[in-house]
Amino acid sequence: MDISTGLMLGLQTALQPEVLLFCFIGVFLGTLIGVLPGIGALAAISLLLPITFHLEPTAAIVMLAGVYYGAQYGGSTAAILLNLPGTPSSAVACLDGYPMAKQGRAGVALFMTTIASFIGSMLGIAVLVAFAPSIAEVGLQFGAAEYFSIMLLGLVAAATLAAGSPIKGLAMVVFGLLLGTVGTDVNSGVPRFDFDIPELMDAISLVALAMAIFGVAELIASINFKRDGTVKSKITLRSMTPTGQDMKQSIMPMLRGTGIGSFLGALPGTGPTIASFMSYAVEKRIAKDPSRFGKGAIEGVTAPEASNNAAAQTAFVPTLSLGIPGDAVMALMLGALIIHGIQPGPMLMTAQPELFWGLIVSFAIGNIMLVILNLPLVGIWVSILRIPYHVLYPAILVFICLGVYSVNNNVFDIYMTAGLGVMGYLMLKLRFEAAPLLLGFVLGPMMEENLRRALLLSRGDPSTFIERPISAVVLALCGALLLWTLYAAFKRGMKRREQEQDRIPE
Repeated sequence: MDISTGLMLGLQTALQPEVLLFCFIGVFLGTLIGVLPGIGALAAISLLLPITFHLEPTAAIVMLAGVYYGAQYGGSTAAILLNLPGTPSSAVACLDGYPMAKQGRAGVALFMTTIASFIGSMLGIAVLVAFAPSIAEVGLQFGAAEYFSIMLLGLVAAATLAAGSPIKGLAMVVFGLLLGTVGTDVNSGVPRFDFDIPELMDAISLVALAMAIFGVAELIASINFKRDGTVKSKITLRSMTPTGQDMKQSIMPMLRGTGIGSFLGALPGTGPTIASFMSYAVEKRIAKDPSRFGKGAIEGVTAPEASNNAAAQTAFVPTLSLGIPGDAVMALMLGALIIHGIQPGPMLMTAQPELFWGLIVSFAIGNIMLVILNLPLVGIWVSILRIPYHVLYPAILVFICLGVYSVNNNVFDIYMTAGLGVMGYLMLKLRFEAAPLLLGFVLGPMMEENLRRALLLSRGDPSTFIERPISAVVLALCGALLLWTLYAAFKRGMKRREQEQDRIPE
């Protein structure tokens, strides 16, 4: 199926009333979640995952995707008005967006972030349409050995390239892999690591784990954190109108940000957050007057926003075409597809063309909805920011409990969520990244299945992984990444010791 035929099929699917309705619900909820600081798309998708069990697969995935890229739009609102990023990728918007708000230009900043988000998203969709079919064609040549190797590369990249300590990231990946082994072995039917608890024979619930380490952990961490929810400036449509100079200064930064985001979004372990920070760094580096940045430079707002929205779209490239999630949100999306009986990968485009192309077209429709929503509803979002957090957080906790219970109608899942939530809070305190854990948990069972299948086909000969060219190249990349990580860690340690010795008085 060529791209034009696929897009026509996708248009027919995306314009169905049910799909349109859930696309709107997804982007609306995503924007709302993005506006509220400290919740994030991960917690929102975790909450909505049980609801999707009762929906048709295409509508369910369209809604969850809408929450993801909708949160990128809303995340900058609180960052600009309150200096509190609604999502991690919107943290960069605080640097110049909040100074603009203090200068009385909050409306202009909000308007330009919406335009930048739209341009970044639409160009990101174009990249997704252009490259996903080609990647899927290459993926059809993959066997069990290649799948195991590329999943291993995804985990290593996610651990070593993500924020924080690479060693801690690798530890979290391994911990996620271990959690993924809990339950009944698919091949032998023997229960593993269930500790004679019948509820664990069906494995640890993905919904419970995601809600715990991203939702409950954040709630516990935020209990004693007081926020000033007062928004002093009133936003009107007139105050949101940018000047010609604002538009002129934003065009090229938006295009550069889109290019950076489109590239980084498709790589495992990077995603919108790293894309937005890198885009800001590039703009500051090439600016004629770098001193403007941090004081209300419009490029410092538009470039990162275009970048993180483009990355949010292209993150679906490896997830849909190869079945390899690039970050924690994509791991949840992968889990949602599997729950609905859909196997992501190269065959998705031929086995489920309506879902694949319908999802891509829904991205474009959803982004148009977001522009229409965001501009007039800024006043409502500002009012929501005034809700006291001691009222908001208990309500979120109730929804988490209801969502977890509704999956299996089992109280044990609530207890598990509470326990895993405490673990997630300790991980936050010790600065262990939760995203690599979730990636390891989702990819672990699939890696094990492909490892055993490859060894079965080779009659137990492990050399099959290096005899097959694609697998050997990917494994070599894994090794190079690990060596680079160890070298970087060693170099940092040497530099730290030299600095400590310099401080010691003679």
